[in-house]
Amino acid sequence: MIPDPKFSNENIPLNQDQIDQMTIEVEDACRRLLWSLKIDQVRDHNAQDTAKRMAKMYVKEVFAGRYQEMPKITAFPNAKALDEIYTVGPISIRSACSHHFAPILGEVWIGIIPGDQVIGLSKFARLTDWIFSRPQIQEEATIQLADLLEEKIKPKALGVVVKADHLCMKWRGVKEPCSNMITSVMRGKFRDNPSAKAEFISLIEGQGFRS
Repeated sequence: MIPDPKFSNENIPLNQDQIDQMTIEVEDACRRLLWSLKIDQVRDHNAQDTAKRMAKMYVKEVFAGRYQEMPKITAFPNAKALDEIYTVGPISIRSACSHHFAPILGEVWIGIIPGDQVIGLSKFARLTDWIFSRPQIQEEATIQLADLLEEKIKPKALGVVVKADHLCMKWRGVKEPCSNMITSVMRGKFRDNPSAKAEFISLIEGQGFRS
């Protein structure tokens, strides 16, 4: 049985049978949507398999972070007692706003002063993708990612900065072509120590971040 509905940005882990069942249900719903939009899915060769493609896209690709288990994260002891800043980024994000299901495309930068544990660099990208591959609003996704990293590695300092374009503003509505949104979460020394925060921002500027 597929779990009851939850908030759009919550994780609902499903097994393969449940994913297959959901994909069939979503395909049927997408087919009804296309007919309601007066799109002929029989005679129009471009639309004949659109509902199936939409279902696969939503369930198995762009919203996969809702239905997959969290990636396995192995933490290692900070054996050398590293206490300097290191940064990871930019990490590409692909999400969708929960208001219009329009794409959100952008980048994430993460800064850490380690505590007793560290994780491999690739794990930052995997966790970021898992959080953002859901219907989201950027502000909440930034906090979700920061909370998850803080829980897993308990760093002395944590910074998460997200810069993204929202197609709900570019593709529809005000149709503003040059707008983007920047959100950030600072924890530990990055929140309490202005010089540490300034050093973190300077480092990610070297990685391409521009406010």
